[in-house]
Amino acid sequence: MAEQSQILLIEDNAADAELTLEAFKQSRSPLIVNVVRNGVEALSYLRHEGEFSASIPPKLILLDLSLPCKDGHDVLAELKTDPRLMSIPVIVLTTSRNPRDISAAYKSHANCYIRKPLDFDRFLAIIEAIESFWLEIVELPAKEETR
Repeated sequence: MAEQSQILLIEDNAADAELTLEAFKQSRSPLIVNVVRNGVEALSYLRHEGEFSASIPPKLILLDLSLPCKDGHDVLAELKTDPRLMSIPVIVLTTSRNPRDISAAYKSHANCYIRKPLDFDRFLAIIEAIESFWLEIVELPAKEETR
């Protein structure tokens, strides 16, 4: 059996998190999607701190920008300057259409920026494309390199 890919979803909106989890349930690959609700939890999870001391490094991070405690821009900047975390691909998955948000995300080294569609079928297609490209086509670093 294929190894399960770990994905970290950083999303404070419960409905959006549930929608994303539902879309990943349609996956053809074995996946584990872990959800954290704010930027502080996200960094604790990725650094294996506190309640997340046993967390497994994800192959991929899906990051919303509008987060409590520490916003997505700050989380992204910290991730991409931490030598242990900088190689994990970060997909900004957000509702923002603000050109400043898009520019800032790429300046902080987001791997891509995707706007969440309102239509579930379109959202499902986006999740399938993310899975196909980032988990089946792209070669990602081994887990031990991200710890």
